Amino acid sequence: MTTIRGSAAVVTGAASGIGRALALALAARGCDLALADRDEAGLQAVAAEIKGAYRQKVSVHLVDVAEPRQIEDLAKAAIASHPRLNIVVNNAGVALLGRFHEISQADMEWLMAINFWGVVHGTRAFLPHLKEQREAHIVNLSSIFGIIAPPGQTAYAASKFAVRGFSESLRHELELTKSSVRLSVVHPGGVATNVANNSRDGAHMTDNLRRAESLDRFKHMAITAPDAAAVRIIQGIERNEPRILIGRDARRMDLLQRLKPGTYWASIARSIDKLAGKIKGGDA
Repeated sequence: MTTIRGSAAVVTGAASGIGRALALALAARGCDLALADRDEAGLQAVAAEIKGAYRQKVSVHLVDVAEPRQIEDLAKAAIASHPRLNIVVNNAGVALLGRFHEISQADMEWLMAINFWGVVHGTRAFLPHLKEQREAHIVNLSSIFGIIAPPGQTAYAASKFAVRGFSESLRHELELTKSSVRLSVVHPGGVATNVANNSRDGAHMTDNLRRAESLDRFKHMAITAPDAAAVRIIQGIERNEPRILIGRDARRMDLLQRLKPGTYWASIARSIDKLAGKIKGGDA
């Protein structure tokens, strides 16, 4: 069990979405925080909200997780501010719209630098310190798209499958050495954040209608509130759960992938289209 009260956590991508909700939920449960993001205004707003409501110590760190040197500096600064820091949440991430032929190599490298390498560098920077703590926890954000791989998500799914593989292998290594560090990988389903609206278009994507349809589909899939996602992640930390699925949609898709590992997408696509039709028709 990893105790939240009395702990100190670093959360990347803390200015909005799941990161923001998680920062607030951790503070409410007595956890000090090092908040990291590249959105300075959003970061300051979250910090002010926490300081106005709770007595927890909060430090703010302007960081681009795509830059390894900045992550190294974050680790030094966060540990200096919170010497007993024992929870690391690698949450920062971005999205990219477009089929494989519509995205450039530069597009994919941009996304991988944030979604995958940001997790790897964040884990590497903090792990030596975490190993010195009596109990510690790493939380790496993957996605339900780290379990299933829809069309139009070649880059995003690749990054989230990579986070999953990296995290599971590292967890097994930590278990082999009987480390005090626990590791959870998180697979959210549809969560109502701005990640889709803020997504980048592939360099060769010109079909604006299909882009709008993709965003509309994401909107219909976003059935879980960020606050609920944060509570579920905290439960997973406290229970040392190796895999944290968020939302009934994620649980259903995970099960379907197990039952139909090679043909799951046709069934999932039909379910999404049916749900979208109900919502548009006002029957939901």
